[in-house]
Amino acid sequence: MTTWDLSETQHHILICNGGSCIKKGGNEVVEAIRAEIKACNLDHRIHTTRTRCNGRCQDACVVIVYPEGTWFKDITPSLGRKIIRDYLLRLYPMDKSVSHTYQNQRFVRSSGVPRGIAKGTEQKESFFSPDLKK
Repeated sequence: MTTWDLSETQHHILICNGGSCIKKGGNEVVEAIRAEIKACNLDHRIHTTRTRCNGRCQDACVVIVYPEGTWFKDITPSLGRKIIRDYLLRLYPMDKSVSHTYQNQRFVRSSGVPRGIAKGTEQKESFFSPDLKK
């Protein structure tokens, strides 16, 4: 099992691979981001992790960059490469692709991005079988 040395890591990129993101090219986004990191010789500075659903399916494909706390929406392989080249390396803003930013110890929704439902209010089918609910 691999254990990475993260001592030089400056950014952690979470790439959603939940159902909605996969349907909109999530695997290709992962491959593009990882290829761009390698092409820019940034493996030691940027760590990536595939995640399951991040709860913003309307924004698929979702990519999240930490420690900045920036959530990107509608990411394609081309925009994924741009996150590495322009946003992280050159510090260029990518306002049209940003859904949320972390400011003053909370996430702030970008203009025009749907709010979504409050956590804890969604009615979902139970994960547990009916026998275990009792």
